[in-house]
Amino acid sequence: MADPARDPEHSAQALADALPDGVVVADQDRVVTLVSQVAAQMLGVAADDAVGGELGDVLALQDQEGQHWYRLNRPYEGLATRTAVPEQSWLLPDGEEVLVAARLHRAALDRPVSRVVVTLRSGRGRARLDRERSDLVATVAHELRSPLTGVKGFVQALLNRWDKLNDEQKILMLHTVHADSDRLSRLIAELLDVARIDTGRLQLYPRPSDAAVLVRRIVDSVAAGTARPIELDVGPDLPEVHVDPDKFTQVVTNLVENGVRHGEGTVRVTLRPTTVGDGPGVQVTVDDEGEGIPVELRRRVFTKFWKGGVRGGSGLGLYLVHGLVRAHGGNIVIEDRPGGGARIVTSWPGEDRRAE
Repeated sequence: MADPARDPEHSAQALADALPDGVVVADQDRVVTLVSQVAAQMLGVAADDAVGGELGDVLALQDQEGQHWYRLNRPYEGLATRTAVPEQSWLLPDGEEVLVAARLHRAALDRPVSRVVVTLRSGRGRARLDRERSDLVATVAHELRSPLTGVKGFVQALLNRWDKLNDEQKILMLHTVHADSDRLSRLIAELLDVARIDTGRLQLYPRPSDAAVLVRRIVDSVAAGTARPIELDVGPDLPEVHVDPDKFTQVVTNLVENGVRHGEGTVRVTLRPTTVGDGPGVQVTVDDEGEGIPVELRRRVFTKFWKGGVRGGSGLGLYLVHGLVRAHGGNIVIEDRPGGGARIVTSWPGEDRRAE
């Protein structure tokens, strides 16, 4: 058996080079003894040249105010109980953000620091998370503003002109306020469900349900608010589906409304028996006669903030649809409708398949 200490594949340098984060190690004399390839690339130095240099010189990191990581954190000084430098955001020589943390090793609490191990992690992941949060805030602000403006405007008109408005005008305004309030409630529910999916805390309350009854209610409701024709085709011998009726309704409503909003012509909803896993299920297909969704974009459709067409939306609907279908143990695919247009097919299990 090879000696790990002498085996190049198991050397400290090889192990450090294999890590996704950069690593810099210095001894008790503040002399750098190891620089991984990732760290060398981040710092803009050659690993061999950096070994033997002073830790403060090798770690050429500054903050926004021009302070240096080494001089500000003083890893070799401070209380004997100090064992680490918490992760902080610093700037590399090329201006890129990097997240830096350090571990301070001592032989005993009453002994000086014998080794400092510094890790450097790219800040791109955090920047991407910050962008997602900013996108979410902007999306929420934009989507809430429109119905809130309508609610505020009609309520103000009712308050200011109550005696001058006839009953028909009042009823129309109140219906509009009611519709905008429903829109706000649905958006808030979507945001809460997205957060629960992301954190793995989504709760479902499935029970045997009649998919045809639920979908017929959805089609009637959406059709009442649009001039676009919506057709429902229910096949024979449909089994019951084991779903949370509220979440099932939320998914199918979203898909039908997407067909109305982004497609053209007739929106057709078809229900057929199918097999999900090794058990019975129901396939719900929503077709429109629009331009369809290009193959190269279909993997992005179910991501956050994806928006197709020019008719807007929160960009969260299909991300939520995908999460809810998969949470039930079902599946969802995007296809081309024969003759042109988009086809979205969801399959719902007739048995409890949530663990899958």
